[in-house]
Amino acid sequence: MSDVAVAVSGTKTSATPAFVFRPAQIKELKLVHRRLMEAIDTSPFYSQEFKAYERARLSPEYLLALHDADPHHVLLFIREDVPAGFMISGPELGTLWLYWSYVFPEFRRSTLALYGMRNFINHWDNGRFHKIATYTKTGNDPAAAVMRRLGFRQVATLEQHIFGEDYLLYERALTKQEPGYDRGTKGGFKNRLARKLRLALFG
Repeated sequence: MSDVAVAVSGTKTSATPAFVFRPAQIKELKLVHRRLMEAIDTSPFYSQEFKAYERARLSPEYLLALHDADPHHVLLFIREDVPAGFMISGPELGTLWLYWSYVFPEFRRSTLALYGMRNFINHWDNGRFHKIATYTKTGNDPAAAVMRRLGFRQVATLEQHIFGEDYLLYERALTKQEPGYDRGTKGGFKNRLARKLRLALFG
């Protein structure tokens, strides 16, 4: 249950754009969550059922759980010291799922979408996963263009896959070398309570 929500522009930029790609700090998760809700609410591609599901699933506590599993699962794009977008991912059974990628509308006329995806791939091609996978919908041509340019391929059309709607599955191969698999987020009441306290104190 994921998507890439990005825009691509032909606008030329300097050879050394002032972009930074880094894990969000815990104190920045509130910003990421607020802009994530914006991405979900304003996307033209998804049903209201899907949007409600994603809003409930992707809580601040869940973002912190992903961050605890690996800070690079909640990544920020920074342009000239200002947050400009994010990427959210998570490990599932040897596959790295890209849940959401979003360039803030005020920064869309840039190469930030390509820059972010390229750096995302470069970081995660670190021996831990077999592949990156993500869903998108027919009509999200900017996302498809970015993914195809960076080596993703559409491997399936999944009919009536999520709330009765068709989804496109895109994948990009990585090179797994390390033994074992990431186990994802830590559940249980104790861990959930600890995350709530940390968000209250530091978020």
